[in-house]
Amino acid sequence: MSRIRPRIRPRIRLRRSAALTATAGALACLAAVAVPSTSAAAPTHGDACTIRPAEKNSQAPLSCLGVTASLDRLPAVGERATLTVNVKAQTGVEHAGLSVQLPPALEMTGGNSGFAAPTTDTFGQRTSRILALTPGTRTLTLQVKAVASGPVQIQADISDIDRPDPSRAGHGSVEITVGKTKGSSAKGISITKADATSAHGPMPDGRKARPVAPKAPAPAPAPSSGSGPSSPRATASAGATAQVCVSGAYRNRFQSAEGGSWNGKADRDEPVSNANITLWGKPTANSGTQKLATGMTGNGNGTFNLCYSPTTSVTSKVWVEFQTQAGGMWSVVDGNGRLYTTATYSLDNISRSTSLGNVYANAGQSRAWHALDTLNKLWWNRGSTTTCWAGSQQGDRCTPITVQWYPGSTDGTYWTAGEDKIHLADNDPDSEHTTVHEAGHALMGKLYKGWWPNVTNCSPHYVNRTSSTSCGWTEGFANAVAFHTFNDTTYYWGNGSSLNLANDRTTTGIDASDACEARVATALVDLWSQIDGGWTKSNTMMTRTWQSSFREYFLTDRPDYGLDTGAKARNILYNHTIQY
Repeated sequence: MSRIRPRIRPRIRLRRSAALTATAGALACLAAVAVPSTSAAAPTHGDACTIRPAEKNSQAPLSCLGVTASLDRLPAVGERATLTVNVKAQTGVEHAGLSVQLPPALEMTGGNSGFAAPTTDTFGQRTSRILALTPGTRTLTLQVKAVASGPVQIQADISDIDRPDPSRAGHGSVEITVGKTKGSSAKGISITKADATSAHGPMPDGRKARPVAPKAPAPAPAPSSGSGPSSPRATASAGATAQVCVSGAYRNRFQSAEGGSWNGKADRDEPVSNANITLWGKPTANSGTQKLATGMTGNGNGTFNLCYSPTTSVTSKVWVEFQTQAGGMWSVVDGNGRLYTTATYSLDNISRSTSLGNVYANAGQSRAWHALDTLNKLWWNRGSTTTCWAGSQQGDRCTPITVQWYPGSTDGTYWTAGEDKIHLADNDPDSEHTTVHEAGHALMGKLYKGWWPNVTNCSPHYVNRTSSTSCGWTEGFANAVAFHTFNDTTYYWGNGSSLNLANDRTTTGIDASDACEARVATALVDLWSQIDGGWTKSNTMMTRTWQSSFREYFLTDRPDYGLDTGAKARNILYNHTIQY
């Protein structure tokens, strides 16, 4: 079974005339450097939408709807504030769904006229209402109260219920740190390094959770020279005495667009696979902190068993730290490039093996951990013949996939070829399809060894409409990576909206030809599943010859590399309105 290990990342080589160079024009750079998400279904003819949901350097599509949220004051614990939600519409919307979510540290109070009675779960309180919008701005208010200190995020989403896609949707958020005393609250939050969340949910006063009764000690693992992606084994410091092990299972609670809707995403509680972990400790009360053991959480179950050989009869303190990195093959970082870390409480005066039971990722980091675990699903079905992401790399020349995300981010949704980094906006990680779609761009970049085709008419682009054959190819491949990973044809967005892109020649609402990314995506997954016996052969071919269009992929390169383009394969394309 392949292992993931830290790699040395070589400089990406740019090849062919379409490769980006320092002398490339601004338009060429825009087309090829920033690769946007498969963000939207096409707007209705006549819509003139100019609301920008993201920063100016983002490739996210313009929208007809926007939403912002703000507080009239920064409340401390026990204090109240007015939450103002402004909804902006540039077109009429008969059924606009507005949802508002508060974290557990805030609660709604009276006077929230017109909103549904709030519901409460692990993620806090949620309310919603349906609006009939005309062009202009609509202002709504809610009264909230701070009930616990710490970092909090308030989120508001607006969506056209009848046409669920990002060109008819908006997302807004506000982040503050609630203080315990009057005047101590502040704007912004810091969650890059944080404590684990209680196994039973956040504590109302913000205190750290204490351990439950430890389970029977887990046996020490057999010695291992490395930490593979399917093994929770650990390496430990050397010593002469019997080993002491700290075990448990690492889990994450998150909200999932897959299975959700405009006014509420599905709540999930799942293990985090293949996360890098470190056991830290202090042998004595006065000694410095030492790294006692390292390892990874188990694939599929999040288990860990970190063992060390103590140098004293009783170890003063030990704790486990989890990082948003899987070996050296993929990671999630904040806006400053730092890994997210969640640390457990300290175990004091340890003399024998101990189980921590279930340890939960810090609630504020939930989306970072969700993105990390989503990439694990792609890793195990990546279609590579080597232990790297792509068969174009091997040995110590693997390059990782890096995702940048932070709460409230408007820097998304896209992948950049120059820095080889995925940028996800605030609620993007809620959609596993969006995360894997962007990883699909990164995978294509690795298959192509840093080369990227000259992509035109792709900003903005729409999943169900024609753009260009180059845009249809690059975006269609990324969509196909998501569909192949999750064995479906439905695309989900971070706000809970979705669109089923299954199609044939009779399908309406999806344009025809290989200039439409939905047609290319579904044709690809059918070729892989019905003709090629998977996508490994196709991916291997793409490491050896690079394509600027689906036509080139099918007509020129598949025959040259022994992949079928006969009657059955052509009938698949014909069924998806692609005919050569």
